[in-house]
Amino acid sequence: MKILVLNCGSSSVKYQLFEFVDKTPQMKAKGSVERIGIRGAILNHLRAEDGDRVKIAGEILDHQIAIEYILAILISKSHGVIRDYGEIAAVGHRVVHGGETLTESVQIDADVMEKLRECIELAPLHNPHNIKGIEACRRLLPGVPQVAVFDTAFHHTIPPYAFLYGLPHVLYRRYGIRRYGFHGTSHYYVSRQAARFIGKPVEDLKIITCHMGNGCSIAAVQKGASVDTSMGFTPVEGLVMGTRSGDLDPSAILYIMGREELTLAEANALLNKHSGLAGLSGVSSDMREIWEEAEKDNERARTAIDLFCYRLKKYIASYAGVLGGLDVLVFTGGIGENAYYVREKSLDTLVFLGVDIDKAKNRQPIQGDTDISSSKSRVKVLVIPTNEELVIAEDTRRIVQEKV
Repeated sequence: MKILVLNCGSSSVKYQLFEFVDKTPQMKAKGSVERIGIRGAILNHLRAEDGDRVKIAGEILDHQIAIEYILAILISKSHGVIRDYGEIAAVGHRVVHGGETLTESVQIDADVMEKLRECIELAPLHNPHNIKGIEACRRLLPGVPQVAVFDTAFHHTIPPYAFLYGLPHVLYRRYGIRRYGFHGTSHYYVSRQAARFIGKPVEDLKIITCHMGNGCSIAAVQKGASVDTSMGFTPVEGLVMGTRSGDLDPSAILYIMGREELTLAEANALLNKHSGLAGLSGVSSDMREIWEEAEKDNERARTAIDLFCYRLKKYIASYAGVLGGLDVLVFTGGIGENAYYVREKSLDTLVFLGVDIDKAKNRQPIQGDTDISSSKSRVKVLVIPTNEELVIAEDTRRIVQEKV
């Protein structure tokens, strides 16, 4: 059974093709189409079996054309992995927001499409592009089952006292203003992978998972379920990120809007695109570039990293309190997996929680799932590369087979 996984962004489509033999998945090919609708669009493709790579430039004006390119390379005699489109048994789509009605992965039909459109106002920067990918596949692969897998779904177990804000309850009832959380497939995957790695049932563990890339979030996982997470009504809340502000006194943005005479759109752009590490450092949103400048005694770059790690430390400590203890702490994502200095700085005063890392292990390049705990650490500190696409593929296979 072959499953195509798609992650459609505003100007990109990332993809992977998995083959399941019984229930065992194997990634056959992966790649991305970048700069959709922009001059210089390009497809990057990797065939897993022999490492064959190819780049193809073209005029890729929209998501449908991007997916046409993807399907064409998958059946290519030179670079492909399938004979024809008929080998694709189903398509799994990453969808950012499912709201309060779509709380688990689901096969897409007319009713689901209507609910997805209703969620656009909750994720206007993401859901429209996810929907474009679904609609393109319906046209290009008619009759092939499609499944939506939601970033928000893993967090639907968060209790009301953790997901509600201190606002009039009528605003929750009318508009769904609440904490939803994101990066759910990543938190789900690494929490379960951590349990497998240490050989204990996930239901017996208190786990904190830290997903840190350009977008960052942290989750408290108890008995395998999310009980709190840092991202909220939108992905702006929580940790400082590449270009997002993270936690902020709401009155501060109101004050800035008044003084700078910003429109709602401009204020939204300020919080989402011009803040975070980029705004603090004045260097970049890329942690690697900021670290290089910090090593050259760039004070703003050093402060940006210190602030980033301080916020992460505060969340780890607070979530240990939420869980009533801590068994496992997991780092994942581009920063989580590669920035050893972030791990060191964010954990340097958490020995009282039983968290202690081996600095020599921590500074080694991460090769797969890695334990960086010291011998005296009561908490297992792990670095686990995430695999959201695998979660989407497995959910898609399960749902489609249940329908048969």
